[in-house]
Parts: sequence; structure tokens; C-alpha cells
Amino acid sequence: MRSALITGASTGIGRATALRLDAAGWRVFAGVRREEDAESLREAGSDRLLPLLLDVTEADQIAAAAARVEEAGGLEGLVNNAGVAIPAPLETVPMEDLRRQVEVNLLSQIAVTQALLPSIRRAHGRIVFISSIGGRIAFPFNGPYHMAKFGVEAAGDVFRQELRPWRIPVSIVEPGSIATPIWERGTKTADEVQERAGSRQQALYGQAMERLREVARELAERGIPPEKVADAIEHALTARRPRSRYLVGLDAKVQARLKPLIPTPLFDRIVARMMDL
Repeated sequence: MRSALITGASTGIGRATALRLDAAGWRVFAGVRREEDAESLREAGSDRLLPLLLDVTEADQIAAAAARVEEAGGLEGLVNNAGVAIPAPLETVPMEDLRRQVEVNLLSQIAVTQALLPSIRRAHGRIVFISSIGGRIAFPFNGPYHMAKFGVEAAGDVFRQELRPWRIPVSIVEPGSIATPIWERGTKTADEVQERAGSRQQALYGQAMERLREVARELAERGIPPEKVADAIEHALTARRPRSRYLVGLDAKVQARLKPLIPTPLFDRIVARMMDL
């Protein structure tokens, strides 16, 4: 039986992927942070779906997950999916929030990969990094998120090149707007960060941040189901020739193709108009 570990499996892309692989007969180690999320997955899946309490920023929990996988006999697939969104202007974002964004969305993916690579190597397995179209294109007030996702793109490329001698495929999945709770959580986080940042952020960027909330609501309403991303992840884990990159969603594909053709000053004007800057 093939096995895979998926981080951030409580909701959204991670949960959809866990259930997809479970239905396809995989043993799935589903990383979650709360026991209620683990119970929800147990109820939705088969006895092959094994939730793990896994905070990807905690080294001891990563080590425990690696030991659990090792006891089960190896790992054919690793899906680095756990992530958060911390919207804020770079001028005023508290450094602890910026560090948390990079820690969760970038450094933790590398840490989990380092810990699981011995099992992946023995099983001739595969690795999938969940990035975003935001790992190719940056927009205002999401700087912390884009910085982390641009880093995921680089990490995925380097792992793919460095692991070539062992023929370990590494794929990067780049979704566009997906209908997941990350939008709602991101709006709540923006409010919390603004409170920590103080009155200066409100004075300088209050109106623009309100527009960002409107844009986030619009994108959430247009987002495609996370199961579409799960399709791409399953292909990356099972196809004879997996792709290096998977763009998921029409908006992601259009943006990726148009951005290189648009001069930077024109792109900045388009963004400014969209964000009322």
C-alpha cells in the first residue's frame, strides 16, 4: 500500500487531498493541529486515513511524525501544504508576524522535507510543494505571503535539482483563487496585525487595507473547489512523468502567461487602479 504524508490537512487543499488519496487506496498520514480536526477526518475517511497532531513549526512534532512514518514502512509521497496568510503593508508589519509567515509557509516546508527525505529516498517516493500564483506575482499588502511563496518556488527548484541523482520527482503546485477558509482567516489575521501595528498603519494604509478585504471577499467567492488542486497533487504523485509545475485555476494560468508580457510600469498602474492606490 502506498503511503503519503500531508501537512495542513485540517481544511481546504490539505483535507481535500487527504480524502482523495484515501479514496484511491493510499495510507494517508494527515497532519492537523487540533484533535477535533483529526476526529473530523476519521469520520470522513477510511481506516487508511491516519491523522497526526503536527504543528509544522515544532521540531519535536516533526520528528515524531517522521518516526511514525518510519514505523509504518516508508513514504511514497510528501505534500508540503501547511500555510497561513498574513496580509499587511511591509512598512508597518510587525517583525514577529513577518517571521511567523516565513516560518510557517517556507521554513517549515524545508524542515518537514529534511525529516522525511530518508523515508522518501528508500521508497523512491515523490515530493510536492504547495506554492501559489502568489509565488510568481506579487501584489501590495500581501508582501509577507509573497516573500514566503517566492521562497517555496526556489526551495522546490533546488530540491528537484539536488535530488535528481536519486530520481526523486519534486513538483510545485501553484493554485490561483481557491474556495478555502484561508481567505476568512486571512481577513481576521489582517485585523489582528493592524491592531498590533498601531495607529500609524491605519493612518497610512487604512483605506487601502479595507480595499484589500473587499478584493479578498471577491476572490473567495470566485474561488474554485480545493478538489481541483487535489487532482493536480494526485497527478504529481502518481503520473509516470509528473510535471515540475502545475498551475491550477484559470486565473492562475492567465496571470502566469500575461505577466511576462506586461511592462512593469503598466502592471503597477493596473494594480494601483485595482487597489485604489
